[in-house]
Amino acid sequence: MSFIHLKSKVKTILSNDAESTEQRLKEVCELLQSSVGYYDWVGFYFAKEAEKTLHLKAFAGEPTDHVVIPFGKGICGQVAVSNKNFIVSDVTAQDNYIACSITVKSEIVIPLFKNGKNIGQIDIDSHLEDPFSEEDERFLEWVNEEVAVIL
Repeated sequence: MSFIHLKSKVKTILSNDAESTEQRLKEVCELLQSSVGYYDWVGFYFAKEAEKTLHLKAFAGEPTDHVVIPFGKGICGQVAVSNKNFIVSDVTAQDNYIACSITVKSEIVIPLFKNGKNIGQIDIDSHLEDPFSEEDERFLEWVNEEVAVIL
């Protein structure tokens, strides 16, 4: 499914005020994971500033042990500190990578901003090497902008 078609589906999910925020986030994860062939795991992590940790709030894909990630650790933890997108085309080339599964070959993490502050991120793992493009980046930035509205 194209990103243009996914945008309308994401908007529909996020606009459903009858569901909790967490349920809507889970549905967005499920939509992306089932609609984009190389999105094998999709999750939203949110920051707890006082603890300097990220906490998994919603995801689609295989369960992970990494439900709490310290700032600075792994790709997600680095994005919590840098406030910048991070695309890893080959996870084996990263020294500071937290392995979720031996099948993960690449990862993209896009920070989620609310009122100019990095409050979390969307994290996507792929079983393919180097599948993420600038188009993925722009689309996921858009998803996070839409998510920020309901937070």
